[in-house]
Amino acid sequence: FLSHSLQAKMSRPVQARRLEGIDKNIWVDFVKLAATYSKVNLGQGFPDFPAPDFLTEAFARALSGGNHMLHQYTRAFGHPPLVKVLAQFFEKLLGRDVDPMTNVMVTVGAYQALFCCFQALVDEGDEVIIIEPFFDCYEPMVKMAGGTPVFIPLRPNPPKDGKLMSSADWQLDPAELASKFNERTKAIVLNSPNNPLGKVFSRGELGLIAELCVKHDVLCISDEVYEWLVYDGKQHIRIASLEGMWDRTVIIGSAGKTFSVTGWKVGWVVGPDRLLQHLRTVHQNSVYHCATIAQEAVAQGFQRELMLYGKPESYFVQLPKELQQKRDWLVQSLNGVGMKPIIPEGTFFLVADISHFKSDVPDVPNSDEPYDYRFTKWMVKNKGLAAIPLSAFYSEAHKNNYTNFIRFCFAKDDATLKAANDILQKWKQEKTS
Repeated sequence: FLSHSLQAKMSRPVQARRLEGIDKNIWVDFVKLAATYSKVNLGQGFPDFPAPDFLTEAFARALSGGNHMLHQYTRAFGHPPLVKVLAQFFEKLLGRDVDPMTNVMVTVGAYQALFCCFQALVDEGDEVIIIEPFFDCYEPMVKMAGGTPVFIPLRPNPPKDGKLMSSADWQLDPAELASKFNERTKAIVLNSPNNPLGKVFSRGELGLIAELCVKHDVLCISDEVYEWLVYDGKQHIRIASLEGMWDRTVIIGSAGKTFSVTGWKVGWVVGPDRLLQHLRTVHQNSVYHCATIAQEAVAQGFQRELMLYGKPESYFVQLPKELQQKRDWLVQSLNGVGMKPIIPEGTFFLVADISHFKSDVPDVPNSDEPYDYRFTKWMVKNKGLAAIPLSAFYSEAHKNNYTNFIRFCFAKDDATLKAANDILQKWKQEKTS
């Protein structure tokens, strides 16, 4: 009897219904491809240059210093020195009082901050507006919470003078945006600066979104992880600073993007207590707590930046300057071989048009796989250069309109960017010979 019961297989379904249709993940496939074939990886978004010395030194001090309590739990909703300095920073940025204990919560990276937002604020049947292209986890996270994603694309308006397109040329249609709001709309997800396009939403565009949020009593989940990475004198405007928006906005930030330490997984949410109290409930019943030592080091990094705020030696001033040079170099490199880049105003990504290179990659009739997926896989296997297909950042309904583009990450060491340029130059020669 015992051996029979051990052999009996479970026949009931084991998978929770909320996981249906969201099990595929672009990063799993493309990270594996890049690890197997790439000589140069401009795919996944992480810097391959060192974090700033002041930050790694702070980590080392926290690790080996005299305070042995840094090896134990800290406050579940954020290490007191970190929430305190984040509150001071955001008071400066938003021009309002920010309470460290009720208006700030620390999370396991911005990813967990997003998860907390959707789990805490979205109910069965709620609609959540997502602007396309979007960071790919928004859609499955909304679905897992029982919500319905409603998509609206930024539409490209190419300049007439033959100049390269800018991410600013991708815009929302105001009437189309207004048509997406109704009594079922619970929230809109805003990502500015936007991954993958690098678009920095203007005050006018944010004003339009804010007006609709206020009119329809809708929340705004504002993913601002690239807030310091803006170029060409552009300014990142925080939607929570606009009239009527603080009370309905959750701001999400990331030490990974801010200090070039994506592996530390320290993120945060800033917003009114009436929203954050529900995020705290999700947080305490899921991860409960984030690594104390990483929070201590990030707190020290912010304390340094608070003292140097706006000064030339501030990391928040130096990093975008360095990245702008890297961006310009990759733009020149791609443009030189005929892969038309869209110049990003922010983030560390740029999107390029691959139409000119399509002849290199054979078409597969009746294929279910979008063209940019095939192109990107072919490029990493045959040229050793890894990127990410742009259509991965679109819903099924709009995916096929954007299969002529791929996304590169330029937050890379100069040697990495040079190696990418060498691959592209060689490829161009092979095409013309």
